[in-house]
Amino acid sequence: MARRRRRLAVPGAEEGVSALKADVMRKEGYLVDPQRPDEVKYEVAKEIGVPLKRGDNGKLTTEEAGQVGGKIGGAMVREMIRRAQEQLTRRT
Repeated sequence: MARRRRRLAVPGAEEGVSALKADVMRKEGYLVDPQRPDEVKYEVAKEIGVPLKRGDNGKLTTEEAGQVGGKIGGAMVREMIRRAQEQLTRRT
């Protein structure tokens, strides 16, 4: 099955999401290239023992892929919630 490219719901938001990912993963203790924040997934995978490599990863299980994505995505969601709570606090 061909891999589909996921697109963000808001056109033009890619740069902001990439910046958020870089910021969050840096705070999590990872070395992040600001020009290529998606590369941090390989460092995360190595740390948790998932054999992720550049190119075809068709032999990864759904669980393995989810472990990498969950670690990154979970950290991003926590940061977005923290920022939203901070904004709400300033409004009151």
